[in-house]
This record gives sequence, structure tokens and C-alpha cells, in this order.
Amino acid sequence: MNLHELSPSPGSIKEAKRKGRGTGTGNGKTAGRGHKGQKARSGGGVRVGFEGGQMPLARRVPKRGFNNIFAKPLEHVNVKDLNRFDDGTVVDAEALLSIGLLNKCTYGVKILGNGELQKKLTVKASAFSESAKQKIEAAGGKTEVV
Repeated sequence: MNLHELSPSPGSIKEAKRKGRGTGTGNGKTAGRGHKGQKARSGGGVRVGFEGGQMPLARRVPKRGFNNIFAKPLEHVNVKDLNRFDDGTVVDAEALLSIGLLNKCTYGVKILGNGELQKKLTVKASAFSESAKQKIEAAGGKTEVV
């Protein structure tokens, strides 16, 4: 097969409708915009979310709290999941990704204290919960904030 032999599948390409080119085309006169009104005018239309002067949904719905748009969300891993590693292993984001505990780690990892740890590990993470830090150190391991 050569480049000049390629062609699109039958029916996948349609001719563009030529608007406003006479009544015989079926799209003449008003060119599919109907009669008069804001949407019929050149440059007419309303902004996104505008509901004709009615109080928009985004303002009708109650809001609570604060949403920090600059927040860097950390991935979470529980202490019980670290039992997959062998004794003496250095556990960091790359190790968690390679073993499949995480599928992405954009901003860092926080270790949470759910479950028990039986292995002596050196854990490097962006943050630790207080209970996770105690459990890792109780098992004979070390915690390092990176």
C-alpha cells in the first residue's frame, strides 16, 4: 500500500452545508438561524451559564468551605500495604509505583496509619500521619520526609 492509495472509509466524509446560498439549497434566507432574536443576529448569543436573567444554577446552589485551586493533592498509602516489601527495603514513591500500589504520583505520597506493619522498613514519603510514623518506628523502621 502506498500513500496515494489511501482513502477514507465510505460514508465517513460528508460535504459541508453551505449556509445562506439561496432557497434552493434548503439553507438559504435565514441560514438555519430562524427568524429574528438574539441568536439570529451576527455576533449574537449568550455567555456560558446565562439563563435569560434567571438566577443561574452556579449561584443558586449553596456553597460551603474553601476549595484551594493551588492545592497539590498527595497520593495515600496505608501502613498495612507496606507489608509487601521485604525487610530492610527502602520504600519511596518509585518503589510504590513499581510494585503497583500507586499508578501515578504527581505531587508525592502520604503514608496513613491504617493496619499493622510487621516489616522493618525505611520509608521515604512527602508526609506521614502521626499513627503511621509510630507504627513504622515501633516495627523497627525509619521515616524520612522528602
